[in-house]
Amino acid sequence: MTLHPVTISSSSNVMEEVVEIRRHLHRNPEIGLSEFKTSDFVAERLTKMGYEVTRGLAGTGVVATLRNGTSNRSVGIRADIDALPIHEETGADYASETPGMMHACGHDGHTAMLLGAAKIIAERRNFDGTIHLIFQPAEENFGGARIMIEDGLFDRFPCDAVFALHNDPSQPFGHFVLRDGPVMAAVDECKITVNGYGGHGAEPQSASDPIVAGASIIMALQTVVSRNIHPLMPAVVT
Repeated sequence: MTLHPVTISSSSNVMEEVVEIRRHLHRNPEIGLSEFKTSDFVAERLTKMGYEVTRGLAGTGVVATLRNGTSNRSVGIRADIDALPIHEETGADYASETPGMMHACGHDGHTAMLLGAAKIIAERRNFDGTIHLIFQPAEENFGGARIMIEDGLFDRFPCDAVFALHNDPSQPFGHFVLRDGPVMAAVDECKITVNGYGGHGAEPQSASDPIVAGASIIMALQTVVSRNIHPLMPAVVT
């Protein structure tokens, strides 16, 4: 994978606020399709910034619209808002206050960054057209993007292009990277049931051991990438 680094300057006027927002969201995580407080928090801030706020797509989704100038062109900028069902044990000052839930994938950062961008966009208004800020629920496990689209996202808020990013703590501060083609792996699941029957350990020939069959399947699945996918195509089976 070839990544192209780009250096950007931080907006000092919002950086402190973005950090504060991120830590607030980190303390108060909510899992997919249940991000009610997060949705309220996002909508309230966007309304105060002067955006036209629409709620209810995919239940907890939020779309904020800002128009400027006369162009009919429009773009979307998207962030996800859900957390994971993981109990946090980091000991951070801003650690999750909800047992069994944690922003372990950085969506608190994504939401905070888009709210920071929203403030800059609203203040500067140095664009001609329409901007839709899309705060998507349920990225992790429930297909929130698909649900928002089925609820009429792009019928109601047409976009000529949609932009999004994912944080990467391994990159230096003030940098982002991009490449042609896919970057992130999809969350797709495959469930296989192996049926067998037990027996005495000293007489394995009388049993049908699903453990051995399952182990063979797991090992064979690892060859999907190495023997069925083009070597230059990014793929992972976990």
